[in-house]
Amino acid sequence: MPTQTFRDPWALRQQVRNVLSFQYPECIDHRYGGYRLDRDERDGHVYDDAAKHLVGTCRLVYNFCVGVQVGGPDWCRSAATHGFSFLFDAFADADRRGFDWMLDGNDTVDPSRHCYGHAFCLLACAAAAEIGLPGAEGRLEQVASLLDERFFEPEYGLHRAEADADWNVTEYRGQNANMHACEAYIAAFDATGDESYLDRAYTVADALVRDPPTERGLLVEHYTADWEPDFEYNRDEPRHQLRPPGFQPGHHAEWAKLLQLLADRREESWLGGRARELFDVAFEIGWDEEFGGFYYTVEADGTPIVPDKYGWEVAEGIGAAALLGRDDEGYIEHYDRFWQYAREHLINPKYGTWCEKVSREGEPIAPANDGPRVEPGYHPVTNALVAMDAFADD
Repeated sequence: MPTQTFRDPWALRQQVRNVLSFQYPECIDHRYGGYRLDRDERDGHVYDDAAKHLVGTCRLVYNFCVGVQVGGPDWCRSAATHGFSFLFDAFADADRRGFDWMLDGNDTVDPSRHCYGHAFCLLACAAAAEIGLPGAEGRLEQVASLLDERFFEPEYGLHRAEADADWNVTEYRGQNANMHACEAYIAAFDATGDESYLDRAYTVADALVRDPPTERGLLVEHYTADWEPDFEYNRDEPRHQLRPPGFQPGHHAEWAKLLQLLADRREESWLGGRARELFDVAFEIGWDEEFGGFYYTVEADGTPIVPDKYGWEVAEGIGAAALLGRDDEGYIEHYDRFWQYAREHLINPKYGTWCEKVSREGEPIAPANDGPRVEPGYHPVTNALVAMDAFADD
């Protein structure tokens, strides 16, 4: 398929359908309820029949809701309803409030509370409200109130990262949870028209990415409890699975997308300019000119720390470039480059799904299949949707 066809909403809709068709019906868990998330990305075989991850569940609910939005198969709605019900029946803790992090079947194995997970709960609720699932707007209000009450720190305009089941908060503060909270609040505004959600999304963006205390405005990943940058966090674990040290080019592209979405909905003039800055610096410090793709993590000067390439980074680049390309054709060249890289190295030619990561040279890295997955298909799905909207506007 020639790269330029990905400017066609039909081709983007087909990308969404490919991801969903790989997931369904094998992902539906008829034994415990919810989804079977631990499936090998290469052939779809289930390697753990019982493990349930909060984020993976929310992402798959979101994916199936997007399938409904773009006119996908009829089973998208029933699959979304199936997971959405399980989210509140099994993950929600009625006594202590909040959502557990990990289940084994229907039993909680990790009751910790994570802003990252609750942000995805809000995103799932917004997507469910968008397609009119019964009770979704009320659930959305419930989760938004919980985020505000338990995680938001108004003196900083940002969210705490995590707590135990009794809501004893840890010292760690982080960029990633706030980025996804911003994303979820934008979606909540789109689903309901409630300006307070858009205000909160803007507050987070303004506090975190408008003027960070770094050279060239690079985005800091890790912070102390009083929101001072912590550049030494996990410095001795460069391949930490969730919180590696250094800068992440993919997050710069992801924030570029979010700022442009905010710029489409608000009048603050800095949003669009900062979106372009973040996208441009992502390429400056993170794009591998020899083999293509974004390095996963880098030093401030662009020296790779982890040179592997992750599918989610390229997917976020697609969404950002599509939005920025509405005003500058140069970004569409990047958009085409992302799709070319994805087709050559990330998209499974048999199933149309995306692999999680490849080596610097672009060779697939086999999944470990030794722990719960958080559903990597969410990034290609949501950014195909963003691109569809961008090109539909054209």
